This record gives sequence, C-alpha cells and structure tokens, in this order.
Amino acid sequence: MRRDSNMDLKTTKYSELLKNEYTVFLNYLKAKQPLFHNANLFLRDFEYGVKRFLEKKEIKITTPEAETIASDLSGFLVKQGILVPINERAWKLNYPDFVTTKPGDPLS
Repeated sequence: MRRDSNMDLKTTKYSELLKNEYTVFLNYLKAKQPLFHNANLFLRDFEYGVKRFLEKKEIKITTPEAETIASDLSGFLVKQGILVPINERAWKLNYPDFVTTKPGDPLS
C-alpha cells in the first residue's frame, strides 16, 4: 500500500468525504462486485472503487490520487475493524451487514 504522509488538501478533503460516507462507499462496492462479509477485498479493486465512486459524485481524480485516498481510507477501515489485513494487497471484509442469505452463494 502506498503511504503518503504529505497528503495535499484535495486528497485529504476527498479522503474525509469517504470516511464520513464509508457505508455508502461499501454499498457502492458491493453493487459493482461480489462483496460480502468475510470476503477478500484486493487493493487494486479498492483503489478503482475509490476512483469510480468519486467520479459518480462528479469528482475527477488521478490514479495516484486514488491510490493515496485508498491508502488513507483503508487505514481508517482497518482501525474500525471493518477491514482485516491479509497482506499488503488484500483484506478480509468484516462487515456483518453483508452476510449472505445462503451459504456459499454471495449473489443470493
């Protein structure tokens, strides 16, 4: 994960927006890809999700900005216990709201 201690005002602003709306963001990710409680979530998918989510809000950012925002947001979600690190590029989603109704079928 890219850790940029000198986030500029723009990326800090958008990072705070996502932190404040993290449940909306997680639901957005779930609508775009199979995402459920205890699922693996990969760094690149998370970064693209950040970029696309902000684009839906008519906010244009670069890929490096998305990486910086995703790094900050993922750190926040780890502290909240929502993301559990597996390695440098993946987490397990600890979000009981996304429990599937049928075992083994995340799309049910």
